[in-house]
Amino acid sequence: MGRAHEVRAASMAKTAAAKSKLYSIYAKEIYQAAKGNPDPVNNVVLRRIIEKAKKAQVPADVINRNIDKVKKGVAENYTSCEYEAFGPGNCTLIIKCLTDNSNRALSEIKTAFNKCGAKLAREGSVSYMYEHLGVVGIKGINEEEVMNALIERDIDVDDIEVDNEDVVVYSEVANLSKVKTALEEAFNDIKFEIDEISYFPKDSIVLNEEDKAKFEKLLNMLDEIDDVSNVYHNVEN
Repeated sequence: MGRAHEVRAASMAKTAAAKSKLYSIYAKEIYQAAKGNPDPVNNVVLRRIIEKAKKAQVPADVINRNIDKVKKGVAENYTSCEYEAFGPGNCTLIIKCLTDNSNRALSEIKTAFNKCGAKLAREGSVSYMYEHLGVVGIKGINEEEVMNALIERDIDVDDIEVDNEDVVVYSEVANLSKVKTALEEAFNDIKFEIDEISYFPKDSIVLNEEDKAKFEKLLNMLDEIDDVSNVYHNVEN
């Protein structure tokens, strides 16, 4: 089973969380993207976040309200930050936040750590054990066609794999936009079944029952923190 399964599993976990948190995460992302240009026709980043939000069934009102905030000059500022950690059984985690108060976010994360046997790690002490990649997946086009389209446009990718009916392309994060644009130019009306930037552990770990219980409690507590948008880890399901 390839890395695409990990992306899909993370996405499923995200949409299974409380809808209010899901809407809040997309609201922040849409607002931040719209600050550069609130017109999705001329703002590729905003347009693609809106597409992902609609796919996650985020109501149009949430999308439009946060674009209108920018148009009306409402001042909000969100910071993207990441924290690395060692969890129960010496597992590793990378926690991504989008917050208007990084001190509050870190305080709430530390509270969860203290209750679940986890500890904050120095920057770089965990992330080197992960691949940080952009990922897109499409249906209805075979692997050879995708590969040829990228080669013709001189787009470098990390890997291409077939996962069930999806052809999944992995690239450096900096090249993700180029990959998507190339595929959109090559294939009419393309829809991305997977569209993520994710961390993939180079090695995984199996926890004993006691550590697994603590780990699951930790994930639940992190999920309840509004500022936490994604959690990546190396624990096998």
